[in-house]
Amino acid sequence: MLGWALTFLVIALIAGVLGFGGVAGTAATVAKILFVVFLVLFIIGLIMGRRGSAV
Repeated sequence: MLGWALTFLVIALIAGVLGFGGVAGTAATVAKILFVVFLVLFIIGLIMGRRGSAV
């Protein structure tokens, strides 16, 4: 998931440098969304991983 966010970030940066504003904006938005989803899943994984078995 983080790999996809970084890929879209690179696409956004390249498109921004080349002057493709619409593509850069779309790729940047997708990168932001994927990064937030990755962070949420990462935090959930940390919380669930720290729980020990109560048995």
